[in-house]
Amino acid sequence: MPLSLPIAAIHWLDGTVIVVYLLGITLLGVHTGKQVKRSADFFMPRRFGKVMMIMHAFGTGTASDQAVTVASGTVRSGLSGIWYQWLWLLVTPFFWIIAPIMRRFRATTTADVFELRYDRSVSILFSLVGILSMIAKIGLLLKGTGALIDSGTGGAIDANLAIVVTSVLFVTYGLAGGLGAAVVTDFIQGVLTLLFSFMLLPYVLAAAGGMSGVKATLAADHPEKLSLVAPGEIGLFWILMLSIQVIVGIVALPSAMGNSAAGKTEMEGRIGYMTGTFIKRICTVAWCLTGIGALALYIQQGVQLDSIHPDSVYGDMARQFLPIGLLGVFIASLLAGIMSSCDSFMISAAALFTENLYRPFRQKKSIPHYLWVGRLAAVSIVIAGVVFAFWLSGVIAGLMIWLKILPMMGIAFWMGLLWRKATPAGAWASALTAFAAWWLAERTFFAEWLGSLPFAETLRLTHGPPDNLETYEPWLIVFYMVAAITAGVVVSLLTRPVEKERLDRYYQLTRTPIAPGEEIAVPCQLPEGVLPAQRKMLTTAFGLEIPMPSKVSVLGFTAGWIGVISLIAGFIWIAT
Repeated sequence: MPLSLPIAAIHWLDGTVIVVYLLGITLLGVHTGKQVKRSADFFMPRRFGKVMMIMHAFGTGTASDQAVTVASGTVRSGLSGIWYQWLWLLVTPFFWIIAPIMRRFRATTTADVFELRYDRSVSILFSLVGILSMIAKIGLLLKGTGALIDSGTGGAIDANLAIVVTSVLFVTYGLAGGLGAAVVTDFIQGVLTLLFSFMLLPYVLAAAGGMSGVKATLAADHPEKLSLVAPGEIGLFWILMLSIQVIVGIVALPSAMGNSAAGKTEMEGRIGYMTGTFIKRICTVAWCLTGIGALALYIQQGVQLDSIHPDSVYGDMARQFLPIGLLGVFIASLLAGIMSSCDSFMISAAALFTENLYRPFRQKKSIPHYLWVGRLAAVSIVIAGVVFAFWLSGVIAGLMIWLKILPMMGIAFWMGLLWRKATPAGAWASALTAFAAWWLAERTFFAEWLGSLPFAETLRLTHGPPDNLETYEPWLIVFYMVAAITAGVVVSLLTRPVEKERLDRYYQLTRTPIAPGEEIAVPCQLPEGVLPAQRKMLTTAFGLEIPMPSKVSVLGFTAGWIGVISLIAGFIWIAT
């Protein structure tokens, strides 16, 4: 499809708002680049406070494609479509535990952690999988944004052009300022993303007769769409298994290191990561209510549901209801959402390439040399993401692919953190087995074999028409995770253990808090003068390494769950 931009179809005020935002945020990010003096400044600056870390976690974790995904899922499945992003809701309290561990590794990238715990080969494997996951995520974000801009402007701004221009701009300031520019720009972009999330909701609900009108319309024609847990695809088993998949995979998200470790201390990481992502869960409610309001409105207008393009609903509502000026703010806000995520993912992936794939084999080069390698890697990664965006058939299909990439290495991370006997060969076995099991479970012949089992219908092992059976998503997750964990444990028990000195250093890092003003000269190593902390262990049976949780950890973790339960209860109250 050729790129085109019929400017005349956009009101000059909307166009001005968009241009001012794009130029302003790019200049701010480029200005931040003046603080970049070395590769550590570019890939992992550790200088930000709680507010900036909150907005960084929110900006990195929240993008406009997610509004498209939730609204699309809601139109198709009803209120249960919220779980396409609320999969992460049950993970939120765990960020309070994960963030200080990541910070205590004193690492530049998560691949540094894999190299310390296992060896360089596992670090290289993680780097490759991590870069692949970031390419897929950037492509997914760009795909959703392109669809939203195309529908929101009625085709006035071509989706392909939107993808290209957005990429050029966040690459420009990302190359100049690195992760520091991402954190700084995330503050402004986070505010705009909040505005984007709630701007459309009152217009749509008002047109549909408020929540009472929405409920009355759906109760009359499609009562199943008012259920938070639908009897169809998105049931309790689906929610549980996809949430477990996310918990396993979150530690292998390359940007999780920046979300946890770019703060001054580990408390900035705790508060920033959990609070920032919790704000996103609130935004998800607005996306879902907008989607369910749009669905009711379509029904009231006599539109046939099978004629609706779900991925275009959010943008269609914006074009229909937002007045001149606000539409420009809406588009600028959705661009803010995509740029605040893609810049962080780009830098995280570039760090993996530069620090863990390139530098070990080209040592003793100058600081500018490594900075330019990182910048070239960033450009290449974004180009690959753009290609992936053009290849994707839809945002939900892309989300399901991306969610499975992270646990491939997440299993090895958790094994290494919780079990002393995990070995490099075991890590390789778990990752390769996971990929192989995923590939097998996606094959039609495997689904047909599952469907032939006598208990297939009772357990709902498959779904889809008889001539196109697919393995039901939760069972696919069970299959590849059980296979991967089994392979990792068995191979670890049969291969040479990791040397005690390496393991002791690894576990000492996870248990030694960050000292005030601590300077990190060498990744994954306690700075000179910092002594290893002694921690009481909850259990060490069978080689397990599970320390007794601290009071701060218990209180924060509990507060996180109170927030999660309150949010679910509040949403149920609003919706039903």
